[in-house]
Amino acid sequence: MTQTASPDFLANLEAALPAGTLRDRLPGELEDPRGRYSGQAVTIAMPRTVDDMSTVVRMCNEANVGVVPLGGGTGLVLGQVAYEGPAPVIVSLERMTKIRAVYPEENVIVAEAGAILADVQDAAEDAGRLFPLSLAAEGSCRLGGNLSTNAGGLNVLRYGNARELCLGIEAVLPDGQIFHGLKRLRKDNTGYDLRNLLIGAEGTLGVITAASMRLFPRPEREAAAILVVPSPAAALSLLSMAQEIAGEGISAFELIARMGLDFLEETMPDIRQPFAEPPEWCVLIDLGVSGASDPDEMLATLFERASEAGLVSDGVIAQSEAQRQEFWTLRESIPEGNKRIGSISSHDISIPLSRIPEFIPDGIARLTALGDVRVNCFGHLGDGNLHYNVFPAKGRDRSEYENIRAAVKRCVHDLASEYDGSISAEHGVGRLKAEDLERYGDPAKLSAMRAIKAALDPNGIMNPGAVLRV
Repeated sequence: MTQTASPDFLANLEAALPAGTLRDRLPGELEDPRGRYSGQAVTIAMPRTVDDMSTVVRMCNEANVGVVPLGGGTGLVLGQVAYEGPAPVIVSLERMTKIRAVYPEENVIVAEAGAILADVQDAAEDAGRLFPLSLAAEGSCRLGGNLSTNAGGLNVLRYGNARELCLGIEAVLPDGQIFHGLKRLRKDNTGYDLRNLLIGAEGTLGVITAASMRLFPRPEREAAAILVVPSPAAALSLLSMAQEIAGEGISAFELIARMGLDFLEETMPDIRQPFAEPPEWCVLIDLGVSGASDPDEMLATLFERASEAGLVSDGVIAQSEAQRQEFWTLRESIPEGNKRIGSISSHDISIPLSRIPEFIPDGIARLTALGDVRVNCFGHLGDGNLHYNVFPAKGRDRSEYENIRAAVKRCVHDLASEYDGSISAEHGVGRLKAEDLERYGDPAKLSAMRAIKAALDPNGIMNPGAVLRV
């Protein structure tokens, strides 16, 4: 159990670091993005180097003071929001933002953990390469947070999660030791894989300070379409057909429900929508190809075959890159539309692909039995990741539903478990889902996780309360 930092500890910490490394929290800082929780901080440390980060963590460990890493603050499961217990030292990555090196011939970029995701993408583009990790929050989220939560995003179908994109990491372990694992190797079978242990650990086993990430050749031609489907089952059949036609050229395959489009019309009417009457279901498919392949021709072929098979009733193929970007603006604005409506409870879940058509209506039936609610189901259909969010009836506020909020969350997670899915697909566990992990997690896995935590962080200073409850 961590303890409250003493004035002497803070004075010694400040003296051990370069001037200006510690600061007070800023107004509104450490608030969770959904506005329900506010984090604590005895001080905020802003190290510029891995050695300074090591000093902070080592001294906190010696004094038994909690350490909570902070990236862009965009996490949705309270991994960066320590709202109870002794106030921790927040270690912000805001000064560790360097792109250390780009190796186009190796398809590798080395960046510090505080680098903004969009800046990593831009550095790759400047080198004629693609860094494919793409999230709605890419203009503010940071690479270290992406790795700590094993972020997914829009291109997982083709390129994988953050874990699959990472070759090596540099990190500070709970006792202050620096793990120099910043290699650029595809093959390195030298014992336990600490890189993959720290990725997805949400700062509970150490602080990631830099990473070597994979790059890819940029597709020569890209194309996108929004196609109207009668149901999620038809969308899955369409995905299979698209894979037969385009193969690995499919970068993304996103399911969009009418509810999400209605929310955008209600809260963000300036967002251009492709259909005069929003369809009940549609998919956004994005292709990226090179060589002699023609992505527009592929999409035209897909539309023709899918129409003949009754899988598609309407659609729009982007006629320019500007229109393709309009499609993506629409998709990436859905979370903001949700936020403006104000959810009762939001859920990031993963379901086996073949069971999604059954899961979606089953969940809606169970949820509407709890109260007068609206469900917006959307997400990365290609990899089974659904954002299954529950909202007040039109004209009502989420505050009116506090009495059923816990039951709504339990309903969705129970259902995901019944369908052999996961209660956390890409957002992580944080503090918000730590109790759920205990309820739904495999006992052997939980036992192993606790043993690893005890071995690497015996004082329990690293992000206390996140993932595994104290």
